[in-house]
Amino acid sequence: MKVLGIKVIKVTALFLILLFSILMLKTISQYTSFNKNIGFLTFKQQVVGNQYWMAFFYIHIFSITLCLLAGLTQFSNRFLVENRDLHKIIGKIYVYNILIINVPACFVLGLFSNGGLIGITGFLIQDVLWAYLTVVAVFSIKKGNVTRHRNYMILSYAVTTTAITFRIVKNLFYNEAHHDYELFYGLNVWAALLINLCIAYVILRKNTGLSGKINSREENTKT
Repeated sequence: MKVLGIKVIKVTALFLILLFSILMLKTISQYTSFNKNIGFLTFKQQVVGNQYWMAFFYIHIFSITLCLLAGLTQFSNRFLVENRDLHKIIGKIYVYNILIINVPACFVLGLFSNGGLIGITGFLIQDVLWAYLTVVAVFSIKKGNVTRHRNYMILSYAVTTTAITFRIVKNLFYNEAHHDYELFYGLNVWAALLINLCIAYVILRKNTGLSGKINSREENTKT
């Protein structure tokens, strides 16, 4: 029953991530007009005249959905067994997307984040943590430590999906009449990160417990 429960949770989580990734893609599509007075950019009028900031903004928003979708395929055991070569290719796309494109872009964007000092520090810590977890995952698989690689990829993907959690929290709880936008924004940056890391921790704990039980059964069978 516990195994079934874990599978249901994973399938539900993957479905929700896919759904919100598609919704994010719809939101991102508005920026293909390169209009500087739409969507999120209406709150960033003080920096939209900076060509470097704008370049990093477009690089980030047009690549992050690929990052989200690439990560989705990496946590299916069946997919990994049947498509090892494809798994490696998609994994490389995910890693390169993060380390070469999005970590540098998000670092620059984070320096000019909404939410004041709370938001800026939240984004920068999130960015550094994103890079660290992804790098550890890569070095782990290079050393042949599959379990550690998988665990750190789960943590890395938890940071990747903070963009989704951030928007969910904002849509559910933000009330313009009752909340200060800057304060709410800054606190939401931290909330999204903590929520996702907590979910990842629960998944890792359940995976560890499940692996322990399977190994115990195998040992009992041999004896």
